[in-house]
Amino acid sequence: MSRHRGATDADELAAWLRLEQTAGVGAETARRLLAAFGLPANIFSTSFSALHKIVPERIAYALLAAPSDATLALIERTLEWLQQPANQLFTLADAGYPQALLDIADPPLMLYVKGRAELLARPALAVVGSRNATVQGIANADRFAEILSQRGLTIISGLALGVDAAAHQGALRGAAGNAEAGSTIAVIGTGADIVYPARNRGLAHQIAEAGCIVSEYPLGMPGIAANFPRRNRIVSGLARGVLVVEAAAQSGSLITARMAGEQGRDVFAIPGSIHSPLSKGCHQLIKQGAKLVESAQDILEELRSFHSPVKVPASVAAGEALVAIEDTVVSTDDELLRQLGYDPVSFDVLAARCDSDAASLNGRLLELELAGLIEVLPGGLYRRLD
Repeated sequence: MSRHRGATDADELAAWLRLEQTAGVGAETARRLLAAFGLPANIFSTSFSALHKIVPERIAYALLAAPSDATLALIERTLEWLQQPANQLFTLADAGYPQALLDIADPPLMLYVKGRAELLARPALAVVGSRNATVQGIANADRFAEILSQRGLTIISGLALGVDAAAHQGALRGAAGNAEAGSTIAVIGTGADIVYPARNRGLAHQIAEAGCIVSEYPLGMPGIAANFPRRNRIVSGLARGVLVVEAAAQSGSLITARMAGEQGRDVFAIPGSIHSPLSKGCHQLIKQGAKLVESAQDILEELRSFHSPVKVPASVAAGEALVAIEDTVVSTDDELLRQLGYDPVSFDVLAARCDSDAASLNGRLLELELAGLIEVLPGGLYRRLD
């Protein structure tokens, strides 16, 4: 197996997989063993008494036992997976392992990478947010990611529905046709051979071709709930900062932001309506010291040590990077839009403001929704989109 594939040969890779699959050996225990004995092959060739000085008796016995049939099957499956183009596996001992992850408290033992592994060493920003994002939240994630990718930042997210998917899509569009642009990295909570959720299968294929997919989990690992919060430390760890687009008061995005703070990364948050549940998490972060951002340029200025290697198109250089979402032509004479405002409002309140009958108001609201100028929120509330 060549060096660019990660471990130098099949035996070495087999030893890493065997260590990871040994009952009772988690990441912390594995790192202690590696610190004491060096490479995994040394661990399996040492004595029980030496092992017992580092780990409990039951784990020492497990390490000296022959690998199970399931472990042997996983090793064979992984070797076959690595024969496919653009599939790589990096261990803690490999030169290609991302330096950024070596600096965090809990680096994964191995990283399965599908796609452009060189992106792991480039300046990056994580973009996270709600799976049930609003139309405005989706537009913000998409547009911020497109501009920042175009300016040379790799956009990292988790391939979930909502904000994650929008960020990946925007980043792919921003990097289209320019190998020096940022593109995108998807850090997933399953094995690298599984797409979850299935609705993002097409997007995952695009990312594998133009960006890369990363997982710390062995091949075949299904979507287990506990794995997704844990993978967030990789999302933040690979990045110079984390942008939270929309988040409820209790959400996985806040976990990622907390991990980013613990790792010494910048935390950015987009504010929203005080009435929106999906703005509560962002406002909470801002109160705790996250940087309030209204444009992509705000982030670029904060990450001033980052210098874009990309020649910026004149339209962007002239100010497009200051725009959060695509401009929409709206008649300022539209009385209904003025009365609607940007905070959620009920149909009855809107009818009273406009002194309009229900039938006329319903028809006009439908026109505005189809035009993409307003959105309907849970509970029958309406909100204007910028």
